[in-house]
Amino acid sequence: MKEFDAIIIGGGATGAGIARDCAKRGIAVLLLEQSDIATGATGRNHGLLHSGARYAVHDYESAKECIDENNILKKIAPHCLTPSGGLFLTLPEDDLDYQQVFVEACYRAGIKAEVIDPKEALRIEPSANPQITGAVKVPDGSVDPFRLTLSNILDAKKHGATVYTYHEVLKVLRNGDSVQGVSVWDKITKTEKKIYAPIVVNAAGIWGQRMTLYADINPVKMLPAKGSLLIMGHRLNNIVLNRCRKPADADILVPGETVSVIGTTSMRIPYEEIDNLTITTKEVDDLIEGGSQLAPVLAKTRILRAYAGIRPLVAADTDAGGRNISRGIVLLDHEKRDGLKGFISIVGGKLVTYRLMAEMATDLICEKMNLSVSCTTATDKLPGASAEEDMAIHSNRSISAMQKHALASRYGDLSNGMSSEIKKKSLVCECEEILADEIRASIHKFHISSLSDLRRRTRLGMGTCQGTLCACRAAGIMSEEKVRCDYDAKQDLLDFLNERWKGMLPIAWGETLRESEYMTWLYRGLFGIFAQQKPLPKETVSAVKI
Repeated sequence: MKEFDAIIIGGGATGAGIARDCAKRGIAVLLLEQSDIATGATGRNHGLLHSGARYAVHDYESAKECIDENNILKKIAPHCLTPSGGLFLTLPEDDLDYQQVFVEACYRAGIKAEVIDPKEALRIEPSANPQITGAVKVPDGSVDPFRLTLSNILDAKKHGATVYTYHEVLKVLRNGDSVQGVSVWDKITKTEKKIYAPIVVNAAGIWGQRMTLYADINPVKMLPAKGSLLIMGHRLNNIVLNRCRKPADADILVPGETVSVIGTTSMRIPYEEIDNLTITTKEVDDLIEGGSQLAPVLAKTRILRAYAGIRPLVAADTDAGGRNISRGIVLLDHEKRDGLKGFISIVGGKLVTYRLMAEMATDLICEKMNLSVSCTTATDKLPGASAEEDMAIHSNRSISAMQKHALASRYGDLSNGMSSEIKKKSLVCECEEILADEIRASIHKFHISSLSDLRRRTRLGMGTCQGTLCACRAAGIMSEEKVRCDYDAKQDLLDFLNERWKGMLPIAWGETLRESEYMTWLYRGLFGIFAQQKPLPKETVSAVKI
């Protein structure tokens, strides 16, 4: 196998950021991901563009990192985020004195926090609880983690990086006290192979503990804290709403794209359960109750689905729920910690601090390679970051103004390269305004090998119908484009629908239950797909070399 200067384990935002930073500094880098990009904690959070205000009182370092990176992302990745602003609200049962403590802590961390009249807060965000007794404006926002990760991947590849998805690391190879590379399971060919490099970076998030065990060193102790969230049927608020109190369950409502997300719970779970998360009825009830206190309309709003992610926390075990553990960044040089040369772990942090984490890890890689090359990722814009008014897609007369806006919001100036390929107004997904020609272009431009990959690139199936009407259409297009053979296309469709059902199951009542029954009738009764398909081993999923 080809030798690389460095191998990065983990295709989340941090791993993608490290691959980008390394490639831009001239380092021959390989990124490995056991599934698709952004399938771990990166793609399973509330999508908050942190101002750091949530941590200001209890975690100054994390708060400062968040606001600094918040300002950088607004410059380098505007197509991936919406700087809507945020409100921290005090309810009658909350201590109003905490508001002053909160504001002072924000100012110490460099976060602009402005106390405003509750009536003004209700004017700018009508969905907020009218009983609020206090309000503070902060520079929060929302970010699309899938779009952000893909943009980093595309820029990394542009500068020479290699990325293998669906490659699972089995072992970190050693030659005495030095790293030699990794042994991986290639899910495309169903074979084990070895890939060599003198530096291996563990950016696997919650799976980072497992990677250190694979390297035969003392494990990095991870403290998995499960967080459950609910996606509402439509966008309830335009400004991020938070409770102005010590962080607790169900105290943040984040608007994003066409929906709003209420989160989160926090529950420590055994490490053995990180690959098998379940959402309880109590968690759903707590989220609805807490969310309704922030925005009363939530209690009457349809819930689309529930999902859960794991906070990759690293700290002393001092808190049963994981809320008091620092969200700070932990960079470990295992040569100093364990005597293993060339092995690095980067863990902790937040989605909004991924770029900083990547810079820290890449600086250490350069130090080990005796390279003196400066980081430019804080100033160089990501692919897609140009202004919307400069996009060639707007001159395409074949599609409507709404569809042009949807394309621009999803891909930024990357939609310019799609412009000539989008010739018809034919929709595949009405909920998210996704065009058939857009799917065809995305398949070949954004490295898509399954319907779930397509969802992460385009938002297919994330709308009200949860894939009921669009999944079969998209599967047909993928078959036409030779991404799947007929049998695999049907199995891929079944896998996609089952993933949608997993999120609907915890909240399967009312309209959501009716929707799931309709989905079952359509695919079982009309297509007979459930009765015909037989489960295939996960290893048969088509993988892709990016």
